[in-house]
Order: sequence, then C-alpha cells, then structure tokens
Amino acid sequence: MKPTRPRTPGPKTPARPNTQPRRQAAPPPANPRLIALNKPFDVLTQFTDDQGRATLKDFVDQPGLYPAGRLDRDSEGLLLLTNDGRLQARITDPKHKLPKTYWVQVEGTPSPEQIDQLRAGPTLKDGPTRPAQVTQMNEPAVWPRNPPVRFRASIPTGWLSITISEGRNRQVRRMTAAVGLPTLRLIRVQIGEWKLADLQPGQWRELAL
Repeated sequence: MKPTRPRTPGPKTPARPNTQPRRQAAPPPANPRLIALNKPFDVLTQFTDDQGRATLKDFVDQPGLYPAGRLDRDSEGLLLLTNDGRLQARITDPKHKLPKTYWVQVEGTPSPEQIDQLRAGPTLKDGPTRPAQVTQMNEPAVWPRNPPVRFRASIPTGWLSITISEGRNRQVRRMTAAVGLPTLRLIRVQIGEWKLADLQPGQWRELAL
C-alpha cells in the first residue's frame, strides 16, 4: 500500500459579515401627544376585545394613541396614552422608577404596624418589594363607583395613599393583602409629574409636552 500523503489545508474562507440591517428605532411623531384619561371601573386597558367588554375605545376616539402602562380592569383612575413610542417606554420602563400614587380603600382600620410594613416593602411571592411612601388619609371626595364597593357592614374600612416605583402585576393589592388589609377600591391619581386632578370617569384631557 502506498503511504497516504497528509492533506495540506487550504486557505480559510473568511466569515461573511452580518449584512442584515440593524433595526432602527421608529422616529418620533411629528406631533407627539400625551393625554390623561380617568379610566372607569370595569374597563380594559386596550382598544379591542372579542368578548364585548368595555375598552378604551368607548372613551377615547383618537387614532394612533396607545396606553403607556396598564391599569387593571377592576382599578380606576389615571391612565396615560401617547402616540410617541419613546415617551411610552420612558413612562413604562422599570429602570426609570417613575413613581405612581394610588388612593386605596382597604378592609379594616390600618394599624401603625401595618403601615410600617407597607413602607418597608412586604415580601410577595415574586420577591420583596421596594420601600413605599404610605400615609393614612381621610376618605377622599371622589365619584361613587359603579357598581358600588361591596364591604361588610360589621368591619370598618380605611383609606391609604400609597406611592410605589415598581410596576408588578396587581402589586398594590398584593401588598395590602400581605399585611392583612384587603383592597376594596383602588384609584391611581398620579404618575410621575402627571396628575388625575379633576377628571371624572371616562373624561380625558390633553397634556403639555
């Protein structure tokens, strides 16, 4: 048998550069808009629903606007909508830690110990929460909820103002439940510098940018 000559490796073919274009961020709109809506109870934070439930379309007939963040169907109050994707990201991105303030009606009379626990940040199933600003308040002069809040006549209720800088799913409700104060009603009144002010349920107004 003839000895087999080792093959001499040929020149390596250079790797082809990645020619796929990078995804470019959408340019800001020519006329950026930001509006504040007082989202009523039992309204979804979206514009369409295949089950016939109430949506933002029932209150905001403005094309090109999208919610900046969410507000649960059973919560009320301030919801921001914009046509500017960058502004939407700044409002919703957790890294910006934009504070959000809620007026919360709870079952029971909050004790100083429970308020301290909320301020420190109770631990939930998905981990500890950040410290919060919590103060006890008198019942605010707000619109009646439709349908009315169901509560037990034999148990008093109280109101808290809670400001958080996170955006976990149903966070405020889970925080109050964790310290023994179930939430009966939740109204968001401020996001960053933007306030609900005197808007009534279903009303909206343009905000200056």
